Amino acid sequence: MKNIEEFGIRVPEILLPQDMDISSWSVIACDQYTQDKDYWKKAEESTKGRPSTLNLILPEVYLNSPDKKERIEKIRKTMSSYINDGVFASPKKAFVYVERTTAFGRTRKGLVAQIDLETYEWKPFSKANIRATEATIVDRIPPRKEIRKGAPLELPHIMLLVNDKERLLIEETGNLVKGKTPLYQGALMCNGGSIKGWAVESEDEIKAVAGAVNKIAEKNTAADGSVFLFAVGDGNHSLATAKAVWDEYKTELVEKGAGEKELVECPVRYALIEIVNIYDEGLTFEPIHRVIFNIRARDLIKFLGEKLGGTVQEVSSKDELEACVKKSWADFGFSFMEGGNQKYVLLKTDIKELAVARLQPVIDEFLKDKAGSEIDYIHGSDEVLKLGSKENATGVLLPPIAKDSFFETINSRGPLPRKSFSMGEADEKRFYLECRRLFQ
Repeated sequence: MKNIEEFGIRVPEILLPQDMDISSWSVIACDQYTQDKDYWKKAEESTKGRPSTLNLILPEVYLNSPDKKERIEKIRKTMSSYINDGVFASPKKAFVYVERTTAFGRTRKGLVAQIDLETYEWKPFSKANIRATEATIVDRIPPRKEIRKGAPLELPHIMLLVNDKERLLIEETGNLVKGKTPLYQGALMCNGGSIKGWAVESEDEIKAVAGAVNKIAEKNTAADGSVFLFAVGDGNHSLATAKAVWDEYKTELVEKGAGEKELVECPVRYALIEIVNIYDEGLTFEPIHRVIFNIRARDLIKFLGEKLGGTVQEVSSKDELEACVKKSWADFGFSFMEGGNQKYVLLKTDIKELAVARLQPVIDEFLKDKAGSEIDYIHGSDEVLKLGSKENATGVLLPPIAKDSFFETINSRGPLPRKSFSMGEADEKRFYLECRRLFQ
């Protein structure tokens, strides 16, 4: 059996406040509610005067604020203050098994761990253990580097997916530790639900995690010997940023004469993440639909049918269209106005991979010579069908995300197109809670 570190996984040294009130300490991922300053003002009100991860992050609603530089400087000072002024208890060397119950009644399980950034790569067709699921937009990395580079602490909102149909890792770890007293538990702010976490720290517990990882790695080993262990579910740009910061810092260390041992033990080489089983019943995968403006819907449908090898079928109502799309992994629905009437068209295909991986490149090809055309990405079928009732708008319903073909599609076709899927509702996104020392 391989040591767990050979797979790029390490037991982290977790920092938690000595007297933690989760309802004020824990806040949602910075890349949520990016157009909603009211949400973040409510969060500020509920944390006022108390230690909070809100004081350690830059919500992306403020990424373009004129006072961004001052905000980042304040974050750094607060991090140092929390470290030096006794806010944190002594570090705890442990994985953390997490159960998050959301306001929607779903419970998602996870394992907080530390991963080696040398085992992650976001570039397409990588053979790394940890791979991106969606295309990485390089322009999004520099502003995030400003925040991470030199930061005394890191807080994770990154979620890695593991292809574990037998539920060997997360669920079995939970069975081992749930009889113990939780490390923390409490309600999350602003419709976030509640959370519990248990330390995974004994020799037997760590050995069980290592055994599960070995079995999963064996099942996910390709003919060329490469292992596809984890896919980035949420926080891909944050992980890409962590990688970029480490690559730069590693170069500096090597130039100063650092040896292999110093590089391996450097905290900046690692990132704190949460691993979630893609087959967890509490993890919902929602397709992100498309609405295309200023094109002829019939031309688009014909083009897609030819390129994807599909057959076109008229349906009588939006309810029928939605039902047809939802019960298939490979069929697409279209809603548009024609002759003053709203039309509903189903495109049936035999696609075996994730449907969005085939659809988006063909849409891009269709739009490249259509001057004035625009595309938008919409959560929720109701909104797509409503937009399809407007002139010059074509709503495109995507089928559900097939969990069984998720890893296979990324392995064979590389990262999915932009805006392919969403993991749950906004309020179900990961909340910051655990911390780790970064730059000493």
